[in-house]
Amino acid sequence: MKDLRKLLRYLGPYRLDMIIGGLLILTETCFELFIPVIMADLIDVGVENRDIPYILSKGGQMVLCAALSLICGLLYARFVARSSYGWGARIREAQFEHVQRYAFSNLDRFSTSSLVTRMTTDVTVLQNAINGGFRPLVRAPMMLIMGLVLSIWMNPQLAVVFLVCAPILATILFCIVRKVAPMYSRLQRAVDRLNNVVQEGLTAIRAVKAFVRGEYEEEKFRGANAGLMETSQRTFRFATLNLPALQLVMYTSVVLIMWFGGNMILQSTLQVGELTGFLSYVFQVMNSLMMISNVFLLLTRSLASAQRIREVLVEEVALTSAEDAVREVPDGGVEFENVSFKYSAEAKEYALSGVNLRFEPGQTIGILGGTGSSKTTLVQLIPRLYDATEGTVKVGGRDVREYDLQALRDAVGIVLQKNVLFSGTVRENLQWGDSQADDETLWAACRAACADEFLQRMPKGLDTDLGQGGVNISGGQKQRLCIARALLKRPKILIFDDSTSAVDTATEGKIRASLASLKDVTKIVIAQRITSVMGADRIVILEDGRIHATGTHESLLKSDPIYQEIYASQMKGGQANGTAV
Repeated sequence: MKDLRKLLRYLGPYRLDMIIGGLLILTETCFELFIPVIMADLIDVGVENRDIPYILSKGGQMVLCAALSLICGLLYARFVARSSYGWGARIREAQFEHVQRYAFSNLDRFSTSSLVTRMTTDVTVLQNAINGGFRPLVRAPMMLIMGLVLSIWMNPQLAVVFLVCAPILATILFCIVRKVAPMYSRLQRAVDRLNNVVQEGLTAIRAVKAFVRGEYEEEKFRGANAGLMETSQRTFRFATLNLPALQLVMYTSVVLIMWFGGNMILQSTLQVGELTGFLSYVFQVMNSLMMISNVFLLLTRSLASAQRIREVLVEEVALTSAEDAVREVPDGGVEFENVSFKYSAEAKEYALSGVNLRFEPGQTIGILGGTGSSKTTLVQLIPRLYDATEGTVKVGGRDVREYDLQALRDAVGIVLQKNVLFSGTVRENLQWGDSQADDETLWAACRAACADEFLQRMPKGLDTDLGQGGVNISGGQKQRLCIARALLKRPKILIFDDSTSAVDTATEGKIRASLASLKDVTKIVIAQRITSVMGADRIVILEDGRIHATGTHESLLKSDPIYQEIYASQMKGGQANGTAV
């Protein structure tokens, strides 16, 4: 309940709608409770005395109560729908905003499919709990109490029957709710697993087709889908027991009341109208218990979803700006002082160990190393995508933790290893780098990244629709657009994480020439091809998260065996350690 109470804070302006809805339910219930009393008088006085005016008067009162109850119910539906869907929208918005502030280390704790489920399915569960549960939550206790009071007032002897039956029903419903409660958490985890399989299968559909693994993916989906089906069946097999339990107890109560009530009528100690009105209260009391059980089932499921949503909202953001954060990065100088890093505190080994490096502003730095040597990890510490576990990373002579995060990341342009484009046009994607950039500025960035070559051949140019994730262009074209987008930021530090791997060597040479003209920008190039870093002012070779060697192309070619091996393997016809290959 604590999780649900905290989420209710997000009602905001919809709190008033919820209160009005509650008052309308109470009013509706009061009108309904008057009807059996009026009906009893109509039968016992009007029908028995054949008093037509009295019958019409009481009948009119019943119609009026029913009409007012209906109007209250319709108004309630309007207010509760507005409050529940408004509440759900605010919760989704709060989750999405909080996730945007997450550091990479926070995102590592949640799978993408789980976050999607928490923002969609789990929020829908809460909305359904309000839509389907708020009315009985307010109405049922009132009907239960008033029904019991009025039935005892009408006939204390008959009231003993369902005063015995009601606790039996309540006990059965409590056992059902207790059994079902933990099953809802397992159900939502099963939804997570299914969403994960669907997401992977659709994201990698081209790879699936290329490797003819469609049947394998279908089998994997079938397994996850069957798991969700079985979990749902087990959960709702118990959840649906409340209806037969209610019917059993309710009809048993009716039979007993009819038996004892019939005998009382024969003995002239009870009138027919009183028995009819009493039965109405019996149905109301039993139905109120049924509604309460349904509320508990909805509440139980919503509590599981509320806990999952709150886990997202209370996740402490790992990286935040300092209170008196510096908002201006003076230059693109970068320094690593005894830096070590591991992705989690529980990790046994460091991904980076004892790194000491200094890059001067305006330098071009090349980084080489085998797969898993932590090249990407090293550069991700510069814009504080992660924080160093030990040591200090400095930019512009200051610890990166002293900067405002937005100011620091605005000063660092990074082209990630995995190229990411968004649905929309080329222009919309490029303007991520500069939202105010005009066509001339956009084309200048495209020329620097050699993206103008293919954009000019497209009929709509900058207004070409890229499709979802840029599916309408090749990998090399994606890379060039990502480079152009980074250039539009006009950063002080440019990081290229193997971002020309899908580009031919001639085009890569043109891009390098364009980047060389950026004299005041520190350029850090992670590459697999030695040609990408040969012209760098300094080359860093990483091995197993440690600095193996640094130097220029010429000095490393003379002295470093790893660099010689890379050069010899890639530059056929070149020289390794002074010897012709």
